[in-house]
Amino acid sequence: MKYVIRILFIAVVILVSVGYYYKNTGDHLTGDKWVGIGILVASFILMPLFIYHRWKDKKVKDYMLTEENLQKMKDFTKEEKTDKN
Repeated sequence: MKYVIRILFIAVVILVSVGYYYKNTGDHLTGDKWVGIGILVASFILMPLFIYHRWKDKKVKDYMLTEENLQKMKDFTKEEKTDKN
């Protein structure tokens, strides 16, 4: 999965670069088309794959502010304050 994400990232960079190359040579319509395709691929294909890859096999409950997690944070800050003194 990470290789697919890397290949897509490189493809997006190449698409945007080619688009700006065309825009600099005077063909603004073609340049805008390539930049747009690159941005669409980045936003609708690359980002969802990246988010899925980073969040799979993780417990969402660990990142939610439940009473249990709030109490853990309070206890942790109390321990830090007593360690510094």
